[in-house]
This record gives sequence, C-alpha cells and structure tokens, in this order.
Amino acid sequence: MKGKNYAQEALKLHEELRGKLEIKVRADVSSKEALSLSYTPGVAQPCLEIQRDVNRSFDLTRRWNTIAMITDGTSVLGLGDIGPEAGMPVMEGKCMLFKAFGDVDAIPLCIRTKDVDKIVETISLLAGSFGGINLEDIAAPRCFEIEKRLKECCDIPIFHDDQHGSAVITLAALINALKVVGKKPEEVRIVMAGAGAAGIATARLLLSMGIRDIILTDRKGALYPGREDMNPIKEELAGMTNASGIRGTLEEVIRGADVFVGLSGPGIVTQDMVRSMAKDPVIFACANPVPEIYPQEAEAAGAAVVATARTDFPNQVNNVLCFPGIFRGALDVRASDINDEMKVAAAYAVAGLVSDEELSAQYILPTAFDPRVRDTVAMAVAAAARKSGVARL
Repeated sequence: MKGKNYAQEALKLHEELRGKLEIKVRADVSSKEALSLSYTPGVAQPCLEIQRDVNRSFDLTRRWNTIAMITDGTSVLGLGDIGPEAGMPVMEGKCMLFKAFGDVDAIPLCIRTKDVDKIVETISLLAGSFGGINLEDIAAPRCFEIEKRLKECCDIPIFHDDQHGSAVITLAALINALKVVGKKPEEVRIVMAGAGAAGIATARLLLSMGIRDIILTDRKGALYPGREDMNPIKEELAGMTNASGIRGTLEEVIRGADVFVGLSGPGIVTQDMVRSMAKDPVIFACANPVPEIYPQEAEAAGAAVVATARTDFPNQVNNVLCFPGIFRGALDVRASDINDEMKVAAAYAVAGLVSDEELSAQYILPTAFDPRVRDTVAMAVAAAARKSGVARL
C-alpha cells in the first residue's frame, strides 16, 4: 500500500463503476401473472390498505428498511462547501456503508439549497417515503437548527451522523480508554478542541452521562459563559461546561487535563502540551487525514492511550462502528426517534465487544469488520428504544 496514489486510483474506480449503488428488483417480473400481483391490477389493494392506515406502509413497502441520506454539500468530508452534486460520491459511499454494515437501504439525496426553511420543508415532505433520515455533511450551526426542527415535525428518526455518530463512537472509545488508565469518567477533566457539529454533540452526550468537567475550545480558545463572538449553540454549551470559567488558548487550558478529544484540525497539539497534562493522559486526535498530533509523537510525550480516525494506526475512532447498527436497531422496532438513551446504549455495546482480557492501550475498540458489531449494537439500541418509550413495535 505504501506509495499508492489513492486520488488517482479512486477516480479510476469511480469512472469504472459510474456509481457505487444500484436498485435491484425483489419481486418476480417474469410473467404476466407475476406483474399482475406486483403491479397493476393487484397493487391497488396494498395502496388501499395504506390509505386506511398509513402505518401499513411499513408492512407493505420497503419503507421499513429505507432511509434518506441527505446533504446540502456545505461540509463534505473535510473538503468544505463543495456543493450538493460534488457531495454525491460521499453520499453514495455512506449509503454503501449502511448497506454493507447494517443491511439498511439508504438513498442519497443532495439538495440544491442552503436555506434552512427550504431544507426542512423538503425533508418533511419526503418523510413518508422513509423509515428514517440521516443528515450528512451539513455545516454548523445550521445543522443544529435543521435537526431540531425536523425532530419536531417528523415521526421518524432524524439522525445527524456528523454529530451523533461521532459522539457515540467517541464515548465508546472513552469508556475503554479510561479502563486502561484506571480512571473514572466522573473524575476526569476533558478538554475538547473543535466546537462544531461533532464537538458540540460529543460534549452533550458526555454531559448526559454525568461527566461535568469538560472544557470546549474553538480557534479563539476556551468557551466560557459571557464570552463574546459565540453563536447561540456555543453560548448554550458554554453555560453547561467549564464550570470554573477557565479562559485561555488550547495550550493553556489543556494543562492538567486527563483527556484530550480532538475534533478539529491538523497539528494543533504539541508534545509539550501532552507533557503538561495529568498522569497517563488519553489523547483522541481525530482530525482526518492529518490528526492533531501523530500517535508516535503523543506516546513519546507520555500519552498512555492514543486514538485517531485513521485506519493505519491502532484505535481507529470510526463512525461506521455505530451508525449502521443504530439505524438497524431503530428500524427494527420502528422507533420514532433516536434519543440519548439509544446512543449511550450503542456506545456501551461497541465498548463491550472488547473483553477485559483483550483490552489494552493499543486495542480499545473493535474493528469495523468485526461481524459482531451490527447485531450487538442493533439489539442494544432496540432495547433502549423500548425502555425509553420510542419503539412502536
């Protein structure tokens, strides 16, 4: 693999495939009689059944297993605002992962507008065709409002993977990393770099777990109550975190921290910063493709556990470990929402796949190809949906 030109090879592959998805027919179309059952005149009867009870659409069509993968192309895979059409290869790829790792049918829909009202209206009008909606690569802070408003008007799960998938897998990694260093979640200080979609959602999920000593930072330093130049989402999180009102740059606030979670940009953490942290620090350097600090550098500076988002280092913090199973579980019980209880259940399910005997500084998460992941996560999510009252089956 060394020296492989992934850009050229990927372009060649996409030119050959001309799309990573296709639609396949599940019904028999080999005869006139078969068509009479699957299509006219027989198809009228399931239509009338659904007219009488719209919930029958889950029983009589593929809606029960189909989600929409929706983007406006404003925050695509580290490339930024490249537009909806340019985002299509990523959306196809994400749909591919849903099918391969969760057996969930996902349809890519790239919307030609950045207007929040139009996006919400478009998705809400399409919701009757799907069992769930996955928002993808929509820039913050608009993504927060879009998700909130869709949750208010739709009766199917609305999930923004950039937010919640990142949060779930980060929590799973944290659960096991803290076991390795012998620290308790409620006793650690966590400093986070990046107050965008992933950072905000991760902080919220950690707060829901009872972890309170969290400091978020952005390019201008720590978020704290009363700081000017913050958007409403950052203001809200500043009021829920950083109880001591600590101010300063990342370099200043990371001193004495037990955990660093990087969901930001390349090379912003130095070895001196790692040395300034508490004993046996945990480093999640998840900027991709270039992490906030490379594992070998962090380990040389004293880091006890290091994780990245890359496949070529141990401990890959990869959303694919959770989002297919989360939707599999939600769809299986026809959930109306994907709530915090379901996300936390997913995180513990992923973490639990690493046994105490296997757990080490180099192995805190299962691999994406572990065949146990989908069903383990799905069952945990389905159980949490039932317990929290959002399951309809």
